[in-house]
Amino acid sequence: QVQLVESGGGLVQAGGSLRLSCVVSGRTISNGAMGWFRQAPGKEREFVAAISASGRSTSSADSVKGRFTISRDNAKNTMYLQMNSLKPEDTAVYYCAARDALSAATTRTGYQYWGQGTQVTVSS
Repeated sequence: QVQLVESGGGLVQAGGSLRLSCVVSGRTISNGAMGWFRQAPGKEREFVAAISASGRSTSSADSVKGRFTISRDNAKNTMYLQMNSLKPEDTAVYYCAARDALSAATTRTGYQYWGQGTQVTVSS
C-alpha cells in the first residue's frame, strides 16, 4: 500500500520560510514524478510545483516562481518543498502527490497517489 506523509507545515510570519517534506512508503519514488499542490479555504486545489522522476526537470506555478523550490532525495524516498518569502496568500493545506509516469505533470488528474496534507498558515 502506497502512503505519502507530509510534514513541516505550521504558522509563520510573512517573509518567513518553511520546508515541507513528503515521505513515501510502499513505493520507490524514483519510479515516477512527484508534485506539490495546495488548497485554500473555499478554493480548488491548485498546482504548486512538480519534479520529474530523475529530479532533472522541474516546473512551478507563476505565483511561487523564485520563492519555492522543489527537490527530491530518491535515496531517502522523500520529496521537499522549500518555501521562502512566504506571503499570506500562500496560506493553504499543502498536498504531495506521486504518479507512475516519469515526467512531471501540472494537473491534479495526472497523479495517482496523494498525501493527507499539511497546513501552512502565513500571518501578515
